[in-house]
Amino acid sequence: MSGLFLSLEGIDGAGKSSHIDALEALFRAHGRQVVRTREPGGTPLAETLRSLVLDQPMDPLTESLLVFAARRDHVVQVIAPALARGDVVLCDRFTDATFAYQGGGRGFDLDVLATLERWVQWGAAEAEVLLQPAITLWFDLPAEVAAERLAGARVPDRFESQPLEFFRRVAAGYAARAAQSDRFARIDAGQSRDQVWQQVLIALHQRKLIA
Repeated sequence: MSGLFLSLEGIDGAGKSSHIDALEALFRAHGRQVVRTREPGGTPLAETLRSLVLDQPMDPLTESLLVFAARRDHVVQVIAPALARGDVVLCDRFTDATFAYQGGGRGFDLDVLATLERWVQWGAAEAEVLLQPAITLWFDLPAEVAAERLAGARVPDRFESQPLEFFRRVAAGYAARAAQSDRFARIDAGQSRDQVWQQVLIALHQRKLIA
């Protein structure tokens, strides 16, 4: 059985993380082994880099380099081995987040990000291809609604404390990234939790990822 790589994307407050439990249960019910992970993070080294990215001030290039360094370790240590075993990998954010947050939000050079993407992900799964998710569930939500959901929820990190305009740019970055690839399944995250989950199920069925 071949491995299956799924990523969940969206701005902070879109609600993507709340559906990972249900996704894991769904695939396990279909007899699959599941690896749940996140970015930045997923390995001890990547989690250390995550804490730096979320908490320490830095310029956009440094931020991007740290994110991709964490991603490389994550891919080599966790994602590629899991796919080789035939597991399902559920990843809370992947490279699309970098294009949305560092590219869209920070306004960093997309060509540089694309170069880093190739360096980190080309041939990472023992094939001469760029490692990407089979499907990306994009939880799309207006920045204003996301901000209302996050208000007072927890102490914000360096990204969550950004102004609303930053998240508008991030949302636009996701939309631009989605327009470039048919692996994206847009989920209207403004609906109820049950309605959002039904959209997820429909997307998986349409891609024939579940029976």
